[in-house]
Amino acid sequence: MKILGLTVGDFQENTYLVIDDATRRAIVVDPGAEPDRVVKWIRDSGATLDAVWLTHAHLDHVGAVAAVKREWPVPVYMHAGDAPTLARAPQAAAMYGLPFEAPPPPDRELAEGDSVSVGGLTFSVMHVPGHAPGHVVFHGNGVVLGGDLLFAGSVGRTDLPLSDPRAMEESLARICELNDDLVVYPGHGPETTIGRERATNPYVVDVARSGRR
Repeated sequence: MKILGLTVGDFQENTYLVIDDATRRAIVVDPGAEPDRVVKWIRDSGATLDAVWLTHAHLDHVGAVAAVKREWPVPVYMHAGDAPTLARAPQAAAMYGLPFEAPPPPDRELAEGDSVSVGGLTFSVMHVPGHAPGHVVFHGNGVVLGGDLLFAGSVGRTDLPLSDPRAMEESLARICELNDDLVVYPGHGPETTIGRERATNPYVVDVARSGRR
């Protein structure tokens, strides 16, 4: 497995390309901005794109979805709980004065406990609301594709429309139950591990110790 990262846009969002080495099949996670750059990056990888997986639908995570979908007619996966987030993304972009092409509706719904695959790689879907109502993470093969749930030394915001601080606390407790050595590829900032954040992240240390759900 190969995971390539590209940081894009005013919000410095991390878009990821997950490639199965054996088959050269790939999926793109959260194509967030700079659509021409994202399309070129995917094309230059030499992999065959199978799908778009969305951790959530905030504007900085979906701004290049329409361009990717035009280039490759692949399904877009998203949790149904983030339909309102997706619907308000153009309005949010306008508030920031950012160019934005509204993404098409998702083709397939994600739900807690689903399995999603690319080539010979399979990932489990965990529904982790709080930062956004339909936020999910994809975990498996030694990694967590974490969106804006957990960052190196921080966590996703809960002061945004449709955010829920209590749900975020419960979601952080769940993610902290995963194996320490899982590498987290977050929506912003550098990669980290579950163990490192459980031990040192001031936003999750108390949650991890209490084991609150």
